Amino acid sequence: MLILKNANLALAFLLELCALAALGYWGFTLRTGWLLKIIVGIGTPVIAAFVWGLFVAPKATYVLPEIYKEILALAIFAIAALALYSAGRSGWALWFAILVIVNRVLMVVWEQ
Repeated sequence: MLILKNANLALAFLLELCALAALGYWGFTLRTGWLLKIIVGIGTPVIAAFVWGLFVAPKATYVLPEIYKEILALAIFAIAALALYSAGRSGWALWFAILVIVNRVLMVVWEQ
């Protein structure tokens, strides 16, 4: 069971990185000029990482009650999935969302 719990924690970390990548990918696929693509493609993941570090990360600057932390984490993941969908990657968005849901449910069940 310990191996499964550790694998789930590793998956959580990979999903966090994938969320940042999805936001960056979305930014660079916007149908605008290159300057705006660069600003959004780099800025959106940076803002998401900043919010994550402030409120959601294990050593967050501001400690929120667990329910609010989970809601914020799910909101960031949902925005990342919607960004993938908006960028024309509906299959990726669906699999990302499924993995996030399974991962977060297991984290709650296993009290991770």
